[in-house]
Amino acid sequence: MTDTPRSAAVRIDFVSDVACPWCAVGLKSLETALTRLPDVKADLHFQPFELNPDMPPEGEDIEEHLSRKYRSTPEQRQQIRQHLRDRGASVGFTFTEGARSRIFNTFDAHRLLHWAGLQSPQAQRDLKLALLTAYHTSGKNPGDRSVLLDTVSTIGLDAAEAARVFDSGEFADDVREAEALWQSRGISSVPAVVLNERYLISGGQPPEAFEQALRQVMQEMAEEDAS
Repeated sequence: MTDTPRSAAVRIDFVSDVACPWCAVGLKSLETALTRLPDVKADLHFQPFELNPDMPPEGEDIEEHLSRKYRSTPEQRQQIRQHLRDRGASVGFTFTEGARSRIFNTFDAHRLLHWAGLQSPQAQRDLKLALLTAYHTSGKNPGDRSVLLDTVSTIGLDAAEAARVFDSGEFADDVREAEALWQSRGISSVPAVVLNERYLISGGQPPEAFEQALRQVMQEMAEEDAS
């Protein structure tokens, strides 16, 4: 395989939900892969997906939720949590045992992520990771107004403007339209990472899977440019 061409941009649509632990693994794995490919320029866009769009604001006990949704036993859930902690640690993300005691509604988090994306791609990425950390590491409610505004402030965005967005309901239609678009394209689980609107990588894959896919896409882009 030839060397990766310099300065080529790959559009990456990262379809995910703040409530999804595997989305944290997938994001950190993707970023690890990108650090291994310094010549790849990533045009990264975070797209909304709600695992539980009908979840009430107060949320639901996570053990009851997972037991009902997946018919899993306590032993199976403990094994999955340990696997997540191990996978997270391998890419630099911390899952705190017992932090996630409830499942929450994440629609408002997606509205603020949409707003952050209008500020800059980096702001959207920083808010995404901060919200994943707030929930999966610190056990905070990612649907709570004060948590969202504190997280916005922590990454250096305008908390007063974020409060205006939150209270006004702005970008609700944008989020719903984006969710419907990705569902119409066959996305039914997350994380779903789409490269150049053509190639799908599903699940919390290891960095090597993203690295291989990115190399393949870059090679195809180089061949198309040369033809």
